[in-house]
Amino acid sequence: MSKAFVKEDNDDQDDDLVPEAVALPAGTKNYLTVYGYKALRAEFKHLVKTERPEVVQVVSWAASNGDRSENGDYIYGKKRLREIDRRIRFLTKRLEIAEVVDPALQPTKDRVFFGATVVYADQDGTEFTVTIVGVDEAEPLEGKISWISPVARALLKAQEGDVVTLRTPGGLQELDILEVSYPDEVTDLSHDD
Repeated sequence: MSKAFVKEDNDDQDDDLVPEAVALPAGTKNYLTVYGYKALRAEFKHLVKTERPEVVQVVSWAASNGDRSENGDYIYGKKRLREIDRRIRFLTKRLEIAEVVDPALQPTKDRVFFGATVVYADQDGTEFTVTIVGVDEAEPLEGKISWISPVARALLKAQEGDVVTLRTPGGLQELDILEVSYPDEVTDLSHDD
């Protein structure tokens, strides 16, 4: 097949249009729990030490096979390499500005702050359990919500027994805080590497 019929853009500008993660609000720090920091570091190390070298090896092998325009291993490998490099750059930037917070060290354990696990009930009496974590470690389906999310902002600084107001597109909702807890064990970051 002639290259005239194949769209192969070396710059691949479309790749850069896909957002890596939620942008941090201007002037805020990149707060992470100890667990979130360790997870990002582990992903970074895996990409740099394992996955990237494997893909480079495949691309190198595929390039040695000749015509690259119809070589699926080469084309896919180059694309995957760009994805890995973009993720490595993203992780590098986020880890450099990370402010690691160990929730177990929270002196005021009766109030909701970063790292707290909160059980609350909505107006219908439905109970929810959420843990307030960093932007890069939020997994809403697992009950981990970002500290900048509307629910977390409504909960912050409240304590057990308080009723807080959450602004939603459907109107105001009242949330009844039933329980606030923090992990008991302080996590050691010195064994990170």
